[in-house]
Amino acid sequence: MTKRTFYSVIAILVVLSVYSYEYFLGEEEKTELISKGKETKENTNEYFLPTSTTGQIVHHNGYSLSYSEVHEQAEWVAYELKKSHLSKTNFKRPYFEIDKAVKTGAAHWRNYKKSGYDRGHLCPAGDRRYSQSAHNETFLTSNISPQEHKFNSGIWNSLEQKVRYWARKYNGIFVITGGVLKGEMKTIGDEDVSVPNQFYKILIDNNTGKTKMIAFLIPHKNSNESLYKFVVSVDKVEILTGIDFFSELEDDLENRLETSSSFKEWDFD
Repeated sequence: MTKRTFYSVIAILVVLSVYSYEYFLGEEEKTELISKGKETKENTNEYFLPTSTTGQIVHHNGYSLSYSEVHEQAEWVAYELKKSHLSKTNFKRPYFEIDKAVKTGAAHWRNYKKSGYDRGHLCPAGDRRYSQSAHNETFLTSNISPQEHKFNSGIWNSLEQKVRYWARKYNGIFVITGGVLKGEMKTIGDEDVSVPNQFYKILIDNNTGKTKMIAFLIPHKNSNESLYKFVVSVDKVEILTGIDFFSELEDDLENRLETSSSFKEWDFD
């Protein structure tokens, strides 16, 4: 072996070693992020995180999620929407990116291309305008679900706006949302991303001195009905999804709140 060849081999080995080390660190960080499970996050209240039926909870700075590999989307996304989070700042819309924190591999955004469905946010970008990074984080593919455009821009958008209204009125609320990933569903893309037939959103207010909650279950189609027409008990959503949403609450309080479908304590005006 000539001296020149020897140095070339050494250089290649050094490059491979550096690449392997960086890859290992990246995988280690990814594993650490997932293995944290229900540790308290910086911007949310861990106390209200639901159970995961998939065993794959991922924490981001602005929200947490439980990813379903079978359906290539989150079975729930949970986050706190504080009054201080509400902002009219308009950040430039970024490109969607694959969520590298999902250990089984999050769906690619190309699954939605020419599918006829929107890349529907579960944690809306409009709820995370308090910083550029928090806003951009909502464009990870683990935070989207296939939604018909008229539904996404219609009744679902109306509910998202009402959630912001309540967050301002009640000085912050905790939000859990997702598609009902049960039963026969259409799929889109090469990865067979499931198209939910229904979407739910559950809110809990623990900031006004008296804990209250409300749940919505909306068929995946646009509607001109008033939002209160879609109010159901949390129990009903739990039966449909198999998810236990508020297991950390005291049993008596949990049972009383989750069996109720009353909306009288929530301002719909």
